[in-house]
Amino acid sequence: MTVTSAKLRSTFPFFKDTPTELLDKISPNIVEKSFRKGSVIFLEGSTGEEIFFIASGTVIVSTLNNSKKVVLSILREGDYFGEMALVMPGLARSATVETLTPTKLYSLRKSAFELLYDQDRAILVHLLLSSMERLNRANQQIYDMTFLSVRARIIKRLLALYDQYSLGDSKSEGPIPMKITHQQLADMVGAVRETVSKIVQELCDDGLIAIRQKMVYIADPALLRRRLEKEA
Repeated sequence: MTVTSAKLRSTFPFFKDTPTELLDKISPNIVEKSFRKGSVIFLEGSTGEEIFFIASGTVIVSTLNNSKKVVLSILREGDYFGEMALVMPGLARSATVETLTPTKLYSLRKSAFELLYDQDRAILVHLLLSSMERLNRANQQIYDMTFLSVRARIIKRLLALYDQYSLGDSKSEGPIPMKITHQQLADMVGAVRETVSKIVQELCDDGLIAIRQKMVYIADPALLRRRLEKEA
């Protein structure tokens, strides 16, 4: 079934300024793919010529550092990944992407995507800026793992996820709307699970966060940010 231009624009901020007639041209080339929880979309080091847009579900982006898994980001509905295959053809995938939940993706191959940026250069600029932003985040993550304590890294990552995905105003109590295991959080901050579990419990005991139905609730974002300043 062809994805409509209205669906693309309403689901993906990436397409919000793309002219309807241009979206109508590429929509027949979009392939819908469904994956079970725990499926690998692609592996670090592999090659590819398609970009993926997340229609529903959640994926985790990770890399290996000295044979240790490091989670770079968690992406969900409305996000996209694999764009470097379009910006730099032939470049090996820089990370592994796998599903955390049942996930539906829309894929678009480079040949079809070229229709977009040939007629709308803003698309290419957007891709380049996005790639630079993700690279900066990865560099910041390396810095944090080198210079911040595990507690500070955990607090910083929880606040980043809350700011990115919270359904509220990022200032009031609310959940990070995805289930995160202690092991996944450990992979995000470069620590062992036992240490992460201990610190998460301490943050709960201090009333800074709460765990409900396997989701992290930020009880007081402002207070948690002040705690981060002290820890950093």
